[in-house]
Amino acid sequence: MARSSSGIVAGLTAAAIAAVGFLGYQASATAPAHPPQAAAQEPAPAASPAAAGKQDPAKPVAVPEGSGTGVRVVYSVGQKRVWLVGDAAQQQQLKSFTVMPSTVHPKPGTYLVGSRSGSVTGSDGVPIEHVVRFATQEGVAIGFSARVDGSTPEPDPNKKTGGIRMSRADGDAMWAFATINSKVVVVP
Repeated sequence: MARSSSGIVAGLTAAAIAAVGFLGYQASATAPAHPPQAAAQEPAPAASPAAAGKQDPAKPVAVPEGSGTGVRVVYSVGQKRVWLVGDAAQQQQLKSFTVMPSTVHPKPGTYLVGSRSGSVTGSDGVPIEHVVRFATQEGVAIGFSARVDGSTPEPDPNKKTGGIRMSRADGDAMWAFATINSKVVVVP
């Protein structure tokens, strides 16, 4: 049984690495030949939550200052946005997208992905997929997920939920990127 489990884990790991490599290839294939250079001295101003959803997709949204270094997921509660930050040495592309926060928010800090589920029913009773859990707050598990129906409505403010929802395409990218023990940095 142990040998079978290790084979499954090895297969899943290989599949995840292949998916991340494929996503990186897709991103590099659509990247401009000469990406715009950012000013090194001046950080980009933080977008307001309202403006975060109206960002020009041709212009990348800067990763928040104080979000650490290296390969990581960065989640800004205030901007309602996530960044998948790859390895700078390998020039992996950065992906950023808006999310719908849950009613229970994780405290700012650094976490590790502790568990994942391919598909389950969310705490709000809705079928979800690609669940990536990284924290617990107020007795509620907090993680990223996508509703199977693809919608991202605001959560019921009368329920304690921990699902940070995103589109199904962004959920696919999160699932491929944030494996067990991946770093997740939460900023205000």
